[in-house]
Amino acid sequence: MASTRIVLLNGHNGGDAAGKVIEAFGEFVIGGNYAVGLVVFAILVIINFVVVTKGAGRVAEVGARFTLDAMPGKQMAIDADLNAGLISQDEARARRAEVATEADFYGSMDGASKFVRGDAIAGIIILFVNMIGGLAIGMAQHDLGFTEASEIYVLLTIGDGLVAQIPSLILSAASALVVTKVGSSNQNIGQQVSAQLFENPKVLLITAGLIGLLGLIPGMPNLVFLLLAGSLAGLGYWLDRRRRHREEAVTSSELTTLPEPAKPAELGWDDVMPVDVIGLEVGYRLIALVDQSQGGQLMARIKGVRKKLSQELGFLIPPVHIRDNLDLNPNSYRISLMGVALGEADIMPDLEMAINPGRVFGTLQGRPCKDPAFGLDAIWIEPMQRDHAQTLGYTVVDPGTVIATHLSHLLQQHAYEILGYEETQKLLDNLAKTAPKLVEDLVPKAVPLGIVVKVLQNLLMERVPIRDMRTIAETLAEYGMKSQDPDILTSAVRAALGRLIIHEINGIEPEVPVITLDYDLEQLLHKSLQTASETGVGIEPGLAEQMHQSLQNSVQRIELEGQTPILLVSAYVRPWLARFVRHSIQSLYVLAYTEIPADRQIKVVATVGRRT
Repeated sequence: MASTRIVLLNGHNGGDAAGKVIEAFGEFVIGGNYAVGLVVFAILVIINFVVVTKGAGRVAEVGARFTLDAMPGKQMAIDADLNAGLISQDEARARRAEVATEADFYGSMDGASKFVRGDAIAGIIILFVNMIGGLAIGMAQHDLGFTEASEIYVLLTIGDGLVAQIPSLILSAASALVVTKVGSSNQNIGQQVSAQLFENPKVLLITAGLIGLLGLIPGMPNLVFLLLAGSLAGLGYWLDRRRRHREEAVTSSELTTLPEPAKPAELGWDDVMPVDVIGLEVGYRLIALVDQSQGGQLMARIKGVRKKLSQELGFLIPPVHIRDNLDLNPNSYRISLMGVALGEADIMPDLEMAINPGRVFGTLQGRPCKDPAFGLDAIWIEPMQRDHAQTLGYTVVDPGTVIATHLSHLLQQHAYEILGYEETQKLLDNLAKTAPKLVEDLVPKAVPLGIVVKVLQNLLMERVPIRDMRTIAETLAEYGMKSQDPDILTSAVRAALGRLIIHEINGIEPEVPVITLDYDLEQLLHKSLQTASETGVGIEPGLAEQMHQSLQNSVQRIELEGQTPILLVSAYVRPWLARFVRHSIQSLYVLAYTEIPADRQIKVVATVGRRT
């Protein structure tokens, strides 16, 4: 603005009216010829605008796009390392901040390149504005002819434009250098340039050779080129000698301090990677369900599943380690426990699952499938069909809920495998905060820690929560002095937890509907268990099959009536019967008479006998 004002106000006084710098550019650079000045200015603008600025803007734009596209994968890698325990929360937070900073950098440089490009465009516009304004002022106000006004004002305007283009060109080149920086994030541009120029003498030697060849061409400024080539060659030779001396000094030092070659490091226990307690592997099409930046809610749902199960079961469910697996089908996922697969299924990430709960009032168009958690009939439908499916009686869930429900179901079934010594010790440590004397008398005075672990695992195996650790510990402390048998101790603990067990099954209803065994059948089982050997209980296969079928029929009839099936037997028979139906009739609860609280009434709804 200042130079334009001077040119337009004082340009009619001569070439130095606008300042020595603008006059120097007008006289020396373009030889006082405004036609040449226009060509030189056009070349500078083309180099600045078309080559440097446009190239830097394109690099920044592409870098920003690829950086943003790569963010989900980088976030997944950080989450996977965090879940695997390879990095801490602080390291994960720092790496996430680094990823975000990289994206912000390229986004900012993309915007900054627009400013640089605008600066180049502004220089062109200002040139023509000054030329037209100068001609108008010179001819109208100072009575100059067109030729004279053109020679004065156009020359000064071009000089002014060239002066303005120099910092613009430097700014464009600087932005291009910043955007195209490649290498370690710990090095700035100055460090990279010095490292590439001065730490590798071959660069200087090759450059010296090329400039020297140019200097031998007739008609070229031979002296200048040969002097420059000699200077670069000398600098490259000096740097090469210094690098060799440094390497020789390091080698001699190593030979002095290390007379024997280093042996390869032996394998250690740190090289054996522990297996994940709970793992979830997903195909590449399901990554979006895990990536929160793409709207994935699976991580939040899994956290909710862990919190819910921890509150229900009574101990902390360990983190779920999620990773992608290219060996799986793109739409598949796999749930594993201790490195062993528990469940695997295919889902459609762009659709929703309409589950048939048993009674619906119409059909849906979609892809038939099975609910992976409970094996119910289901259909994959479009999201727009959700309201219609719900009006027909279907239960509609999204793909993330399908995976979370399947995970929750498997963790409930295998909770006893998750609980170990460390978890049990944490439970006792928490109990010691409120009942220190109880924990002191329990372990190891009454029972060892291993027996406590086994009893808790037995309870979880039969779907009994271990929230009431005080009652469990008091019972073990009382009966641990009499017996160390985990099955006997489990029966005693179950009797003490009778009120909790009935409440979990039947709620607060005063009447408990149960299935019982015929007296003769129960006595037969009692005698068989007394005479049982290590090979098993001596029951006829036909009788076992008939009893199993009768129990299954009774359970189906009770479930159709909307009630929870409970089999009530003696405490001696109960453990064997519970194992007998655990996997084949999973909905049946097997309780002992001693587990029914005194304030609950029993209602026998079915009896299973030898001839039933």
